[in-house]
This record gives sequence, structure tokens and C-alpha cells, in this order.
Amino acid sequence: MVPQGKGDFSLPIQGRLNSPLPDVAEGYPQGYFPEPMKRRKKKMAKNQNRTLRASGKELPKKRNLSLLKAVPENLPSLWRAYLLTKKASQVGFDWPDLKGVLRKMDEEIKEFKEVLSLKNRRRIEEELGDFLFVVANVGRFLRINPELALRRTLRKFTSRFHYIEISLHQRGRSLHQSNLTEMDRLWNEAKKRRKPR
Repeated sequence: MVPQGKGDFSLPIQGRLNSPLPDVAEGYPQGYFPEPMKRRKKKMAKNQNRTLRASGKELPKKRNLSLLKAVPENLPSLWRAYLLTKKASQVGFDWPDLKGVLRKMDEEIKEFKEVLSLKNRRRIEEELGDFLFVVANVGRFLRINPELALRRTLRKFTSRFHYIEISLHQRGRSLHQSNLTEMDRLWNEAKKRRKPR
């Protein structure tokens, strides 16, 4: 018999070992983060723990990770704001209803307008960030992904702007040869040509 701690790999592992790595797939749209990668990370962590146990070394103590740690930092900011506040709301840190968020949005617009007069770029950026953060929360309360909503608006903007470019090109003119009045009229034309949903 092999002495305990000297290569005895037959000792059962007590309980199910949880991966010390955060579940980075949480927060991604379904199918965005592949399942095999999640399984591979869990398997690597499990193997690391087995190796430490077999060598007689102590397993590192599990740190108390923040509730927000599960939301990856590399997500688009509006989507991350949505997910961070969704996590916080799960423990009761939230506005009571949509009206509360809308009041906060009015407050942030007021603060943003006030800070504009100071001409302090850092403060303006901070207040703009606060406003965008609240906008993401409005989306959360309405169960609308703010990232997707903004993406759709960008497609709409691009489509209408292309209409202006094409219309001017057909008249033998460029954007630089046009003016705001003409471009605005073409913009409104593009809006009217939009197919009803």
C-alpha cells in the first residue's frame, strides 16, 4: 500500500469542486459565448485542484467575490450597465418602479446642463456617463436591451444618411456642395420612404 500523501490518487474528492474562475459566459447573448469554452475552463480548474490535493498542498481559500464580478468588463458599456444594475436589483438595490428611474433621468439631465456652463471637460464627461447609465436602466425596466436599441437607431441613421448621399450624387453634387437645409429636406424624405412596420 502506498503511504497517504505519497502518490495515493485513490482518495475521493469530497463534494463538487466549483471553478474559481468567474463564469464569463453570463451576460452574453445566448450563443455568443461557446459552451465548450465554459466546460474547458471548469475542467482546467478541477484538474488544478486535484493536482494540489494530490501533492499535499493546501487549496487556496475561496475569496468572497463581488456579486458584480460575474459581469465581464469587456462587454459594450450600455449592455454592461444593464447587466450590472440587473445584478444589483436582485438583492433589492434598485428604484421601486419606472417612475423612479425617469425622475432620476430628469435629475441627471438637469445636472448635465448645469455642468455644461462650467466648461470642465472631466465633469461634463462624468455627467454624460451618469445620464447614459440611467438610460440603460430605463431600458432594463422596460426589458429592452439598450445596446440593441442603439444599434437599430444607428442602422436607421446610416440608412437615411446614405439616402442623402445617393440623392445628391444623382443630381451630380456632393455632400460638401450641399447645405443643411437641403440635407434636412432629404432626411425627411428618407423618413417618409421608411416602410411601415
